[in-house]
Amino acid sequence: MLDSLKVRNFTVFESADLKFAKGLNVIVGANGTGKTHLLKLPYAVMALSADEGRKRKEPPTKTVLQTRVAEKLSSVFRPEDRLGRLVHRQRGRNSCDVKMSFFGPRTSLVFRFSSLVKSEVSIKRVPSAWQDKSPVFVPTRELLTIYPGFVPLYETRHLEFDETWRDTCLLLGAPTLRGPREATIADLIGPLEEQLGGRVVLDSNGRFYLRPFNASNMEMPLVAEGWRKISMLVRLISTGSLLDKGCLFWDEPEANLNPRLIRDVAKVILGICKAGVQVFVATHSLFLLKEFDILLKREFEAVPQRYFALSRSDDGVRVSQADDIGDVGPLVLATARKCT
Repeated sequence: MLDSLKVRNFTVFESADLKFAKGLNVIVGANGTGKTHLLKLPYAVMALSADEGRKRKEPPTKTVLQTRVAEKLSSVFRPEDRLGRLVHRQRGRNSCDVKMSFFGPRTSLVFRFSSLVKSEVSIKRVPSAWQDKSPVFVPTRELLTIYPGFVPLYETRHLEFDETWRDTCLLLGAPTLRGPREATIADLIGPLEEQLGGRVVLDSNGRFYLRPFNASNMEMPLVAEGWRKISMLVRLISTGSLLDKGCLFWDEPEANLNPRLIRDVAKVILGICKAGVQVFVATHSLFLLKEFDILLKREFEAVPQRYFALSRSDDGVRVSQADDIGDVGPLVLATARKCT
C-alpha cells in the first residue's frame, strides 16, 4: 500500500506532498488540475514493480529501476518525444523529483528526471522489495468492447493508447477466481449483477458478453456504455484482481453512469476497501461524493478515508488534504455542504 507521494515540478504541480489513507482516497478538482496525473504516477511505478517482482528473485536494484521506471512512465503518460515533458515548466527549473513511500517494509522509492534528457531516470533511493500484487487502473472509457485482440495488437503495433489500457485488458482476461474467496466476490458483485440483470461472461473466442438471467447472450457493443463500465468492474472483481493487498486507481467512476447506479458503484468501492484494497478515485461528481459521505457514516465507518482538493494558483496547482471532505480547500467546501 502507498503511504505518501511527494512531487516537485511534476506536470502542473510545482510542489505537492500527499499523505494517503489505507482505505479510500478521493481526489477532487476541475478539469486540467492534474487529477489523472496523480493516479497514473503511482500506478506506473507500482505496476512495473509488481511485473518485475514476478520475473526476478533478487530485490530491486538501481540499474533495473532506472530503465524500467523510465519505460513505464513513458508508456503510461505517452509524452511525444521525451520524458522531460512531464517536468513542470518554469524558468530556471528543469528537473522533477518524486518520492513514493509505502506502508510496511518496502521503505520508499526516490527518483528524478530532467527536461533536458530524452528518456533517463536517476534513482536516488531503492525500495527494499518489489510490489507483491499488480495494481488495477480503470480508465474513464470502458474496455470490454475493444478487448478482443487488443493486447496482441498493442504489443506488436504502435497504437495511440497509453499502457494502462493494455494492463487492464490483461487483468480482464484472467480466469475467474475459485475457492474460499468466492463468497466475498459474490457479495461484492451481487448488487451490480442485479442492476445489470445478468452476468458478464468471456467466451472461448475472447469476446465479452452480458448474459441476462432469463435470455441469451448480448454482445457488449449492444450494451449501454454505463452498464459496460459496471460490467468491467464486475469482471475485475471476479478474477480476484481487486482483492487483498492490491490498489485500485479509478479515473472518474461516474463517467457515463446514470446517477441511480452511482450508489451501487460507491458501495462496491467501499466494499473493496473493506476487503483490504487501497482505492484511489479521481472525480468531480457531486453524486459520488454524496454517496461516499452517506455510506461511510452508515455502513462503512471503519474504512479509513482521505480527501484531496486541487485548485489552480499562479505557480501551478495546489493540494489541500484532510480526513474529512468538509475540511479540504474551497473547491470542495460547497460540495461538502450539499453532502451532509
